[in-house]
Amino acid sequence: MTKVNLDRRRLMQACGAIGSVSMLGLSLNGQAATLAATKASGLPLSDYENWDMSAMAGMLRAGEVSPLELTDAAINRFEKNSDLNVVAVNHFDIARDSAKKLSNLSISQRAKQMQNTPLLGVPFALKDLGVGLANTITTNGCQFFKDNLVEQNSTLVNRYQAAGLNIMAKLTSPEFGQTPTGESTLHGNTLNPWDKRYSSGGSSAGSAVAVAARILPAAHASDGGGSIRIPASHCGLFGLKPSRGRVASGPDSLEGSMGLSVHHALSRSVRDSALLLQLTQGAELGSRITLPNADMLAALTTKPKRLKIALMESHPFGYPVHQDCKDALNKTVKLLTGLGHIVEKAQPILPLEQMFKGMGVATSSSLLNAVQARELKLGRIARENEFEALVWGHLQKAKEFSAQQMLSARKAFDQGGQAFDLFFQDYDVILSPVTTAPPPKIGMLTLNQPYDAFVKEVLKASPIAALYNMTGLPAMSVPLHWNKDGLPIGVQFAGAFGAEAGLIALASQLEQAAPWADKKPNLT
Repeated sequence: MTKVNLDRRRLMQACGAIGSVSMLGLSLNGQAATLAATKASGLPLSDYENWDMSAMAGMLRAGEVSPLELTDAAINRFEKNSDLNVVAVNHFDIARDSAKKLSNLSISQRAKQMQNTPLLGVPFALKDLGVGLANTITTNGCQFFKDNLVEQNSTLVNRYQAAGLNIMAKLTSPEFGQTPTGESTLHGNTLNPWDKRYSSGGSSAGSAVAVAARILPAAHASDGGGSIRIPASHCGLFGLKPSRGRVASGPDSLEGSMGLSVHHALSRSVRDSALLLQLTQGAELGSRITLPNADMLAALTTKPKRLKIALMESHPFGYPVHQDCKDALNKTVKLLTGLGHIVEKAQPILPLEQMFKGMGVATSSSLLNAVQARELKLGRIARENEFEALVWGHLQKAKEFSAQQMLSARKAFDQGGQAFDLFFQDYDVILSPVTTAPPPKIGMLTLNQPYDAFVKEVLKASPIAALYNMTGLPAMSVPLHWNKDGLPIGVQFAGAFGAEAGLIALASQLEQAAPWADKKPNLT
């Protein structure tokens, strides 16, 4: 296994950022007093749900809580909320053993280690799709991969471990992330904690629900067509999809689905997302699409200039936008103009038909490649009953695609990127809905239904979000609105290639102007 040497300067910046909480109005001293009271009464960590990852790391460094206490608190909440169905692969025993070893160290010994591993002992989990933790199973939400033992860490997992994160589980995703919900035959339905009748969004479903339900402060996620931003929107979280090349995807595949898919995280606070991106950004061996590392932590306290923001409020294909999503946009426009930004209606001219045709070619071909590699490893052909109906159809279709169609797909993506780059010469940011409808009911986006019925529903979910996957641009869902039924409705901001720091600065400004930290689902 290749040892990952994280840049010491970035690690020290991370440690300093964790120690500073004034920007969020938090008081670690006050939290420590609460913790002392709960310890004295013999209660569990009753305030655990209020701590983000950065706060937990600060308390660990100060010796106010131990890694084992945090791990047990997370396990307790996983078990208490088992009806939400977020766990695909359980690593609780491994995580608890690791936390025990750390907790046996003295406070000063742990603090010394945290100089180089700033998140040492903080509970975390991976999405059960396209990522590897050595000697554990990644199922990809698929029967054919249910006992898929991974032999080596993904580069990103090496970086998480180098930062000190204690990986507790892999969290649910639909089969190969092929639908924007958390429903699969293998693992069942992952439920939205705001209302269990509704979808959590997907495909990073388990990650979103675990964070929204306050089981974890943050969790790994990936996004190949909206799979970070859609569940962030449906679950009331902050979700940033980085630019293509910002976060390593290897070593097995350096570009997921021909560049469509990228990795990062879902979090409740903007600073946790910035911190994780600071610690995990950067090229890996073989990377050719690379970006200079940016100071994501400094962005948290950088006041954005007066931004010129384009409001892209319509559906790419002309379908209606639900009033809840319009309300979220209108509310956000008022907030932005109140902060001094300029918002005007505008949108780029894009080769939409060619782009979306190309997306189908790229995603289906990537799926076929993964299945064929598994067939080779097992020495047998995959069977139809090991896949959900629509996924099996994608596999058969992919076998018909030509090399020319793959080249045409990439050309369409590049043309879309050129159009956005031209547009960003006139605008700093684009504001749009994440989805064009509120969270759907469970069952509406299942992969076991007729294709036409599925398309009718999925067209409400991912077309706007997917534009930024095809063009490799950064985009984020920010939780600024809840509808009359109490369901979260996120709004999406997108920026120019490599402009994550600018988006983080804007998100931090919005978080302070319209805080969402106290909004939590009622799970009693």
